[in-house]
Amino acid sequence: METKDSLIHAVAASGTLMAVAASTRETLQEAERRHDTWPTAAAALGRTLTGAVLLSALLKSEGQRVMVQVSGDGPLGLVVAEATAAAAGVLVRGYVQNPRTDPPRVRRGKLDVAAAVGQGTLWVVKDLGLREPYRGSVPLVSGEIAEDLAYYLVRSEQTPSLVALGVLVEPDGSVSAAGGVMVQAFPGADDETLRRLEVRARSMPPISSQLEHGRGPEEILHGLVGDLSPQVLDSRPVSFQCRCSRERLAGALRSLGKEMLTELEQEDGQAEVVCRFCGEKYLFTREDLLGLIGEISGKPQ
Repeated sequence: METKDSLIHAVAASGTLMAVAASTRETLQEAERRHDTWPTAAAALGRTLTGAVLLSALLKSEGQRVMVQVSGDGPLGLVVAEATAAAAGVLVRGYVQNPRTDPPRVRRGKLDVAAAVGQGTLWVVKDLGLREPYRGSVPLVSGEIAEDLAYYLVRSEQTPSLVALGVLVEPDGSVSAAGGVMVQAFPGADDETLRRLEVRARSMPPISSQLEHGRGPEEILHGLVGDLSPQVLDSRPVSFQCRCSRERLAGALRSLGKEMLTELEQEDGQAEVVCRFCGEKYLFTREDLLGLIGEISGKPQ
């Protein structure tokens, strides 16, 4: 799927800062369309997806993936986003457990994402192609996602980080602007530089407002670190794309075992499997189920 969304990756302050910025509106529009999310759910999923896109800048090679899971006790339930580094750019997918969640507004109609998320845990899982993926977690400190990701980066990865995410959602649940920015301090970063950066970050307009007024990721990045000699390393397109397939879902059915598949075949005559990440539906007929049963039994049906 063609997209105008992008991820900009740069270094600044003589290589002591890494800065990334992303626009994700079209990607989130596709997620909203697939999951039929209500406004607050769309904002929470959008922030989590955008956060995963920003973290994907740390991936070194194609096929590596980073997953962000927000597990709170609020009405949203689990929010999951995954970003994969690919030749085509950054491929993103995700879902929210209860997409029709929209608590009452707070402060001048602001969506109450924190109340919808509740208290719980933020998990980050990195699949770098090693034997076991890396898993880290921290308690949610706000439920607003950006602050939680910054807290994770400093606590779990010992990297002081600034994270700002913005998703502007219309009353009908559609996404009209979305993106984010992340700056990380490496060893050697000057304390005065970091102090100035924090002051500038607090005074800058919201990310969603900047994007709504036509500023792109590179402009947002330069607005934050423009006086620190930023050097753009690369720019990658970002798009919603799922890794599901009929073969993968057939494997999931096969894992149910012969007894369960036989029950499905005899009682329903078919099985419809829906991918949680993208909402795609796969229909398996009676003949398909008999074929899977035969594979388990070691003989054709």
